[in-house]
Amino acid sequence: MENLAALQQKIGHTFNDQSLLVRALTHSSTASDESYERLEFLGDRVLGLVVAEILFTKFPNEPEGDLARRLSALVQGTWLAKMGALIDLGAYMNFSDSERAAGGGQNDNIIADGMEALIGAMYLDAGLAQCRTFIETLWGDNFETMTRPPQHPKTEIQEWAQAQGLPLPQYEITGQSGPDHAPVFSLTLHVHGYSPINAEGKSRGAAEKAAAKIFLKQIQQQD
Repeated sequence: MENLAALQQKIGHTFNDQSLLVRALTHSSTASDESYERLEFLGDRVLGLVVAEILFTKFPNEPEGDLARRLSALVQGTWLAKMGALIDLGAYMNFSDSERAAGGGQNDNIIADGMEALIGAMYLDAGLAQCRTFIETLWGDNFETMTRPPQHPKTEIQEWAQAQGLPLPQYEITGQSGPDHAPVFSLTLHVHGYSPINAEGKSRGAAEKAAAKIFLKQIQQQD
């Protein structure tokens, strides 16, 4: 693992109990008895409470339904993965050699779980106030601007195509390379009336997401 002092500087907290931080960064693929899964369970609840309290304070006149939509947007996995990427969390996580080779450090689901584990560890080490400071700082202005969960690129393309009266996009696997423990999938995205988009990923889902992002960027540049 890389120097954990650098990570602690990024998150604005130096752990009194460094073993908590190490545990929060340890993936189950290591076969360690001290993986992050229990801390993930705790951090999920801490995150929900902190974000709900921040929203309750920031928006005193909003009804429960609007607060719930904001909460969902700010604690769901896709968003947590983005927050984890901001601090390069995957680079500090401890994986088995095969899991790291398979892209564990860039896997959105794993990064999201790791963020929850980090928050759980921070709660045990320093309490709720420190967790709030970390979350409020990293999440930044998104408390005010995010009112619904960000869409998956595939969903965004599908809705765009339907609005244009086009058939649904088609994703075609065109190849697979690499060793069994770290495959790379090649894929082509077909959208009626547009040039095919080629992309690769460490799973079919990752390749589809990559192709969808490329297509969305292209149509945004045409607007």
